[in-house]
Amino acid sequence: MAVPQSKAELLSAIDREFSKLWRELENISPERFADPSLEGHAMGTIMSVGDLVAYLIGWGELVIKWIERDAQGLPVDFPEVGYKWNELGRLAQKFYNDYGALSPAERLSRLKASKETLVRLIEAFDDHALYGHAWYGKWPLGRMIQFNTSSPYANARGRLRKWKKVRSGI
Repeated sequence: MAVPQSKAELLSAIDREFSKLWRELENISPERFADPSLEGHAMGTIMSVGDLVAYLIGWGELVIKWIERDAQGLPVDFPEVGYKWNELGRLAQKFYNDYGALSPAERLSRLKASKETLVRLIEAFDDHALYGHAWYGKWPLGRMIQFNTSSPYANARGRLRKWKKVRSGI
């Protein structure tokens, strides 16, 4: 998968990878959704498909928060208030807890809503705003969005395909 270099490429990557992920998610039963049998985000951990979806919701909503705070001229704490980049395993656990009480249908709905909100936000930017200058460190805004949307969608899809293959017939 080529790294998006424009607004059109970013939107296409998000749509393509989300659609593929969604096809993998939509036929998982609620019982399998909650079964802790998927390789976790931190080495040596196990999670459920529901946790994986919570992780994707968490990152999607975090990116929305970054964009909205930046647009309001407010400081943005990267990656999140109280977390450092070397604590992403702990942040993943926060996401699992934040969305753990939601049903599978509610999690899927929330995931779809975060993707749709991100698409609307991206559509409001031009190529220069997304890729014309560094937004965080050396990274342009478009790349920060891609790091936390289309790339994790593709990664999650790969995890699900591997998980399904091991459990053949799911």
